[in-house]
Amino acid sequence: MQLGKTQQLKVVRKEDEGYILSDKEHQEILLVDDLEADSLYIDEQVYAFVFKNLDKKIVATLQKPAVELEHFAFLEVKATTSYGAYLDWGLPVDLFVPREEQTERMEEGNWYLVFVFLDEKNNRLLGSSKEKDFLFFDEIDVKEGDEVDLLLYKKSEIGINTIVNNMYKGLIFNSDIHKVVHPGDQIKGFVKKIREDGKIDVVLEPIGYQKSIATNTEIILNAIAENDGFLELTDKSTPEDIKFKLGLSKKAFKKGLGNLYKNKQVEIYKDGIKLMDSST
Repeated sequence: MQLGKTQQLKVVRKEDEGYILSDKEHQEILLVDDLEADSLYIDEQVYAFVFKNLDKKIVATLQKPAVELEHFAFLEVKATTSYGAYLDWGLPVDLFVPREEQTERMEEGNWYLVFVFLDEKNNRLLGSSKEKDFLFFDEIDVKEGDEVDLLLYKKSEIGINTIVNNMYKGLIFNSDIHKVVHPGDQIKGFVKKIREDGKIDVVLEPIGYQKSIATNTEIILNAIAENDGFLELTDKSTPEDIKFKLGLSKKAFKKGLGNLYKNKQVEIYKDGIKLMDSST
């Protein structure tokens, strides 16, 4: 039974304190969720997260935490002490980040990037904001153009830092951000460049002209459809207005619009864009 992981367990019986679950090795564990007596049935297979409660007893819950073992997450601090900070990860017991695992003193109400690891000495789940200790900077197994999973976490003067595929450190330059994003967002991106230091430059649109055009035209078409077939944007619109309505740069918008017009999918008017009637 793996502490800190969601796993498939079997309901074996119901006791006064709750349902008892078992794994394939017949290790038993208490399900701490407050459920009705007939919510589960004997021999039912459930997916439960295994953690330690306030009494330091290993228990299970059907609740899904914001993060599991050996993964990064962007979490809010609920309370602090001289020993460390307690972060909300969606469970009755908060995730503890010891003072020595903090790159800066955490403050209540602020959000931080943390990695969940197992303290093997005490067999307990802990968080750490020392992200470099848990990232890989060599043997990168992604290449330029690959689609990747991103966890955005810190803005700077040149862009926003991101965790790539839960393994690597990445950066999205401000010049490559054409839609509203925030720390904590979990989105898709594309590898732009892998630097010699093992860090990765990332963009939010597919690499290559044709892929970008295809994505941009789809965004424009969807926006027109969502506005009853007419979108109040033209190639004369301001970059700010285009970015607010579509999340695209003006350059990307003009390329996408030109492609749609060339393919006779839209009509362009002084005050906006209209879908071409497919029956004509």
